[in-house]
Amino acid sequence: MAFLKTILIIVLIYYLFKLVVKMFAPKIFGYAARKTQEHFNEKFGGFAQQEQATQERVGDVIIEKKPSKGSKSNNKVGDYIDFEEVE
Repeated sequence: MAFLKTILIIVLIYYLFKLVVKMFAPKIFGYAARKTQEHFNEKFGGFAQQEQATQERVGDVIIEKKPSKGSKSNNKVGDYIDFEEVE
């Protein structure tokens, strides 16, 4: 009888542990994620702010230099090689 009582207590503790973990695991993981995010923002926050300041918004058109009207084409790109088809 003591053996069955011990098995019953072990099973009861197992299911209670599963229930407690289901209830508190999301809160614990959320807390850990929040702390990790705060830590990274503390260490690397300056880089992200600088990067956001230099990035242009999506959809903005930026022209850095107007193309010149009289741009010449460079015909001396390379040597011309005439290939023959070999059968």
